[in-house]
Amino acid sequence: MRRGNTSAGTIGRVEALASGAVERHASGRLTITTAGPGFTDFTAAVAAFVRGSGIRDGLVTVFCRHTSASLTIQENADPDVQTDLMTALDGFAPRNAGYVHGAEGPDDMPAHIRTLVTDSALTIPLIDGTLALGTWQGIYLIEHRDRPHRREIVLSALGA
Repeated sequence: MRRGNTSAGTIGRVEALASGAVERHASGRLTITTAGPGFTDFTAAVAAFVRGSGIRDGLVTVFCRHTSASLTIQENADPDVQTDLMTALDGFAPRNAGYVHGAEGPDDMPAHIRTLVTDSALTIPLIDGTLALGTWQGIYLIEHRDRPHRREIVLSALGA
């Protein structure tokens, strides 16, 4: 039996950022119109929602109300990353692969599979009123269907 490398790194102490009672809640709905398969960066819309909520420290949840589109946090600096990710998803769940479910077209079942391996919801910490994303991270809707759609995103923030 192989064992993992137990000396691979050092875990530092947790740095306290904030603590206290949950005092505020805000929720909202966002519609994103897609042009077909691909990534839509909507980080700025989530950040604007958080600013408008008045919540400084807490969490924001982003939820996609669809089973053939999904969410991810991914690199926002080089668009080639999204191109390569779409290529990988195309290889993982190809269209016209003989799926049983096909009533909504050859792109529907692959879209469900792609949503299965990505996310329908994301939770992002809020620190000092801003999204605690890394330098090169953005929030994306991934459209998995071949034609344009209107996708509904529900936002919920909790904190103080």
